[in-house]
Amino acid sequence: MKLKMLKLICLLSVIPAITCAQYKSEVWSPDNGDGTYTNPVINADYSDPDVCVGASGEDYYMTASSFNCIPGLPILHSKDLVNWEIIGHALTSLYEGDAELEKHFSTPQHGNGVWAPSIRYHDGWYYIYWGDPDFGVYMVKTQDPAGKWEKPLCVIKGQGYIDTCPLWDDDGRCYLVNAWANSRSKFASVLTVREMSADGTIPIGQPVIVFDGNGTENRTCEGPKFYKRNGWYWIMCPAGGVPTGFQLAMRSKSPYGPYESKIVLAQGNTPINGPHQGGWVQTKYGEDWFLHFQDKEAYGRVVHLNPVDWSSGWPVMGNNGQPVTTYRKPKSSTVYSQNAIVNPVESDEFNLPLIGRQWQWQANYDEKFGVPTAFGTFRIYTYKLSNGWKNFWEVPNLLLQKTPADEFTVITKIRMTSKADGQFGGLIMMGLDYSAIVVKRVGRQFQLIQMTCQAADKGNPQTENVIATLEPTAEDKTDYKPGIHRDIFLRLTVSHSKVRFAWSQNGKKFTDCGEEFLMKEGKWIGAKFGFISAETDPKCDRGWVDADWIRVTRPDF
Repeated sequence: MKLKMLKLICLLSVIPAITCAQYKSEVWSPDNGDGTYTNPVINADYSDPDVCVGASGEDYYMTASSFNCIPGLPILHSKDLVNWEIIGHALTSLYEGDAELEKHFSTPQHGNGVWAPSIRYHDGWYYIYWGDPDFGVYMVKTQDPAGKWEKPLCVIKGQGYIDTCPLWDDDGRCYLVNAWANSRSKFASVLTVREMSADGTIPIGQPVIVFDGNGTENRTCEGPKFYKRNGWYWIMCPAGGVPTGFQLAMRSKSPYGPYESKIVLAQGNTPINGPHQGGWVQTKYGEDWFLHFQDKEAYGRVVHLNPVDWSSGWPVMGNNGQPVTTYRKPKSSTVYSQNAIVNPVESDEFNLPLIGRQWQWQANYDEKFGVPTAFGTFRIYTYKLSNGWKNFWEVPNLLLQKTPADEFTVITKIRMTSKADGQFGGLIMMGLDYSAIVVKRVGRQFQLIQMTCQAADKGNPQTENVIATLEPTAEDKTDYKPGIHRDIFLRLTVSHSKVRFAWSQNGKKFTDCGEEFLMKEGKWIGAKFGFISAETDPKCDRGWVDADWIRVTRPDF
């Protein structure tokens, strides 16, 4: 702890100069180090990815759906479309500046919020558009993707709008394409285009249906991206459904159609199901590439990279329309550089006075959720569960991150500090089903408990399995609101969507515990792991979890 404090003091003295060191994952890195890569390029749930080329011509920026998770709209950066790092988020809350909506999203709204964004660079600005199916079409912009983005602007109010994407034409006019959410509008499988003001902030034309997939193999056409190439207007979109669908490309000489279409990417005889929905980029070296997702159920929608061949006049993707597994990297100034290998951060020593970029809360952030400390830890306060609560679906201060690989191990060192009976905290794998290993105060002791719930979104109660009774590690020597503390190491190991838990008193010898748990995806997102800290007493002082560190490593089977 003393070493961590010394490091933190040094960091605090140079906060403006803090930069994140290059991070290489132990569990998944797509760059093979020989000029080739292996898909997925991000083996984590970046659903509905979109990408643009930045001002330099060799900086690529990606964003993805974030739904109710905050901070939202993750911003990832790459120099070669293979090695990606998280450089920030475009949204600090849903929706900053609108008091009513900010309050609405102060409690978990699972599956709502930010759906299928698009990111574009135009005239010195970076723009992100998305559809919130309940409230309308929103936009944020910035001149520095790694910096602060402006507050979200609602450019079209209403229900049902999803998957929006702008196109600035050669003459400066702006058009917007979008899909429709059947759950709100009671129709779907159509794409509409309308004209916007030149700055993209006001609709000045009525929507026109330009493509109709109803009654055809192109049902569930959605997620459109809008482009112009060689005098043709192009809309690229998925169809056929998320797990088993395919990628369409359609073209017209007018933004309002009619469009002719072709399937340009499909599973074929590969194991890569439903390859679709993403973004096309042309590099400064004249190459064309397509980033898209593959649905991997509990692991979420992971990101693949495929080459694009325009020689037929159509953007045929992958290997003659089938996704590649291993392929040569895109041309770039870093293509053969070992120093270029970088991946999204997973492990966290909690040494910075900032929250790590991999972490998200389940609702708009409240400082009572948790904060970094000056002691080299991150503190998560116990959330006051509602009267009659049944499971953790209601908890906004779950501090979670995406699963980073098919197989991995997570170990964390925490201290549970309890001010009252019934307060608990620990490590959780969260989804529609969840399981957690926690330490809970019972009288003057703690119990190690596995808490598991099936169909949490349906309001089902959780079950609790007591594993061990533990004595406090320390007790406050004061008469004024004393707390008792328990230091513990917790571990979860994932393989084939199955989770096994273990615990240790010293971080060296672990004891397997609890029942094996089958991961389940969340509402439109993959399962996520992280910290739970909660209690049922509405009146007592909060307890807390101090997370000393969390490390993601290869599993040791």
